[in-house]
Amino acid sequence: MRLIVNLPAYNEEEKLGQTINRIPRHFNGIDEVFVQVIDDGSKDRTTEVAREAGADFVYSNGVNRGVGKTFRHAAERALENGADIFANIDADGQFDPKDIQKLIDPIIAQQADIVSADRFDHLKAKNIPWIKDVLNRFAAKIIGWFMNVGIKDLTCGFRAYSRETLLRLNLPGDFTYTQETIIDAIGKDLKILWIPVEVTYFSDRKSRVVKSVFKYVNNSARLILKAVRDVRPMKFFGIPALTLITISVLTFAAFLFHYFSNNFKVTPYLNYIIASSVTFIIGIQLLIFAFIADMIKSGRKLTEDLMYQMKKERYSKK
Repeated sequence: MRLIVNLPAYNEEEKLGQTINRIPRHFNGIDEVFVQVIDDGSKDRTTEVAREAGADFVYSNGVNRGVGKTFRHAAERALENGADIFANIDADGQFDPKDIQKLIDPIIAQQADIVSADRFDHLKAKNIPWIKDVLNRFAAKIIGWFMNVGIKDLTCGFRAYSRETLLRLNLPGDFTYTQETIIDAIGKDLKILWIPVEVTYFSDRKSRVVKSVFKYVNNSARLILKAVRDVRPMKFFGIPALTLITISVLTFAAFLFHYFSNNFKVTPYLNYIIASSVTFIIGIQLLIFAFIADMIKSGRKLTEDLMYQMKKERYSKK
C-alpha cells in the first residue's frame, strides 16, 4: 500500500525543509511512503528547499493559483503517482507529522473514506486566533445541522483520503477546498471521521487564506452556500419555501378571523391579503426551484459517475 504525504507550499523556504525531515518514512500498514510538494508559485526557494530536503515529488504551479486549485493539482499528481492513501499536511510545521498515523489507520482498516484532524475537541488548538476559533466552530455547527451530520472541524487541511475518495470528489472552488470537500463527501455518502490532534499556531504566521476576516467570511459563505445548494437542493430551497407558505396561510387565517369578526369588512385588513399573497407566491417559486434543483442534481450525479469512471481509467494503477 502506497502513502503519499502532500505538502502544499507558498513561500515556505524557512520551515518546509524541517517539516519534510519530520515526516516518518515508515507507517504501520504502509509499504511505501512518498513525500510530495506542490509549490503554489512561490517567490522564494521553496522548490529548491523541497528537493534538498528529500521530497520525492516536487511540482510547481508556476504562478500563485490559490489553495483550492493547488489541492486539486496535488490530488491529481498523487493519483498519477499511484497513491492508495493521500495525506495532506501544512508545510509550516504547525501539525505534528507523527499524527499522520492516526489519520491513516481508519482508512487502512476500511473504517473511513476521509479522516480529518480535529482541532476543537479535548486537544484544543494552542494560540489559535479567537476569531478563527469562533468562526470555525460556528460554521461547523450550522453546516452540520443542515447536512444532518455531526461535523467537528470543517476547515482543517490536515486530512487523509483513500484513493477511491480522490477519484469521487469534485471540487470546483479556487478560494479554498476544505469546506467543499466535507460537504461533497457527505453528499456522496462517504464515511468521514474526525481524530483529535494537537496543533500550535505560530504568532507570526500569516494565513494564506484569511487575508481579512470580512473577505474570508464572505468567500467561505458563498462557497458553502453553493456546495449545500448542490448537495441538498430540496432542503436548501424547500425549507424557506415551506416557511413562507406557512406564514402565508397563517396571515390569511388572521385576515379571515378579522373579516368574519368585523361584519365582513375587507379594506381595514387589506394588508393581510397582500402579505399573504406575496409570501405565498415567493414560497411557491422557491418550491419550484427546489424541484428544478433536484432534477439538476440527478443530472449532475450522472455526470459525476461518468467522470469517476473516466478518472478511474485514467489513473488506473498498472
